[in-house]
Amino acid sequence: MASRSRRLLLLLCLGLLSYPDVSGISIETDNKNVKAEEFKEAILSCKHKFSKGMSLRIEWKKIQSQGVSFVYYNSEFTGDLRGRAEMLNTGIRIRNVTRRDSGTYRCEISAKSEEGQRLGEATITLTVLVAPTTPVCEVPSSAMTGTVVQMSCKETEGSPPSEYQWYKNGVALLEKTGTGSTRAANITYTMNKKSGTLLFNTVTKNDTGEYFCEASNGIGLSQKCSVKRMQVDDLNVSGIIVAVVIVALVMVLCGLGVFYAQKKGYFGKESSSQKKTNYQSTSEKASLLCSLVCFKSFRYLQSSLDL
Repeated sequence: MASRSRRLLLLLCLGLLSYPDVSGISIETDNKNVKAEEFKEAILSCKHKFSKGMSLRIEWKKIQSQGVSFVYYNSEFTGDLRGRAEMLNTGIRIRNVTRRDSGTYRCEISAKSEEGQRLGEATITLTVLVAPTTPVCEVPSSAMTGTVVQMSCKETEGSPPSEYQWYKNGVALLEKTGTGSTRAANITYTMNKKSGTLLFNTVTKNDTGEYFCEASNGIGLSQKCSVKRMQVDDLNVSGIIVAVVIVALVMVLCGLGVFYAQKKGYFGKESSSQKKTNYQSTSEKASLLCSLVCFKSFRYLQSSLDL
């Protein structure tokens, strides 16, 4: 056995014995980065320079983070592409593409020749473009002057990610860029088109109006949320002072009334059980009356704060 192995090694060294050669071949593609709108078609090209009479083995695979899976194997499509893809020579056409079809694909071609097995491959990235959906907008219905107000606008379906444009009373708001501009100096807000936020560091009464946001990414039609109104009012300081004084006076009068009733003996102890019951009933009524007066006063103070 050892002598036979030495003989094979000697023949290999002399070049009298060889194994079948496996060499690479050139595979080309018309587009390495294919982009297609959702529900339309995409073509992934894969070209070679073999003669027509050669026996070719063609395979397509999809490369994902969880592994590599077959797309075209043994002359038929598999998985999600079954029934909606077809071969174009050695390339493939995918009809009615969806966002799930996005990813990296690899075309692999092997051929047998007199020189041995020849292999080649090409990698293609497919990006499915998706139009935006109706964004969700958050706009406060009211605000006090001088406070910080932030509005938000977001949608998550669009691919590539959407950019956002805010409108006030039907007019597009300007983006504050640079300094020194008279127009920029009059802008009291900061609009971020990437994140969709509209920030007022110190909101004013001039910011009162009807707002809505529009999302667009260049695919399909832009989408906008429903119009929402924000009312900005000054803080009613004088009304708050008057309301606080009135509430304080009511509470003092209520306390004095209870004290006076006790002094006159309305809440005094009686010997009979009937008078004791009357005492309890009168005391409960007085407490209820004080609570009602305080509640009304609080509601008045709250309405004053809202002015």
